[in-house]
Amino acid sequence: MKTRIKICGLRDRETLLQTIALGADAIGLVFYPPSPRCVTVEEAAALCSGLPAFVSLVGLFVNPTPAQVRAVLEKVPLDLLQFHGDESLAECVQYGRAFIKAVRVKPDINLVEYAQQYAHPLCRGLLVDAWVDGVPGGTGEAFDWQLLPADLPLPLILSGGLHPDNVAMAIERVSPWAVDVSSGVERSKGIKDLDRVQAFIDAVHSVRKK
Repeated sequence: MKTRIKICGLRDRETLLQTIALGADAIGLVFYPPSPRCVTVEEAAALCSGLPAFVSLVGLFVNPTPAQVRAVLEKVPLDLLQFHGDESLAECVQYGRAFIKAVRVKPDINLVEYAQQYAHPLCRGLLVDAWVDGVPGGTGEAFDWQLLPADLPLPLILSGGLHPDNVAMAIERVSPWAVDVSSGVERSKGIKDLDRVQAFIDAVHSVRKK
């Protein structure tokens, strides 16, 4: 199975285009102001102008108001919405757009039941990330992959603490539909390192060939 690759938190157009050229399947833009990776609607629109075909553009939101999401959708050609907060299914589907739902994993959560809450034609996957108190994601922290059940009713997107040195092992152990990385390919918060992006993508591709 081909494991898809999403690189999240891009903020400048040259890095975005080079990341696509290196082999990313999806690009994530962050619309969460507390994040060092956040972009404005205007910045995102400029970043995404004239992107090549067959690359998915994902917008990350954390407990947004409908007005905030709609303001982005008016100007940015998002293919997927990513909800990283406490959004209900009704809140996720109200835009009529395909979406993925993120969940922060800790030992007492039943991931099968959680995924079942979002089983809907518009929900394209469950993104699993590490639990860090008070932080909705992007911390670079890993979690125990053994907490992931084999029978999730949604495609699994693995995130949390991934980097070029462990992503191949993660794919071999978890067999996710896709992997999602942000801080693991940065040289500082919000600044992507293209050498690390290349190394991450190469590591994922190395598992694909087996």
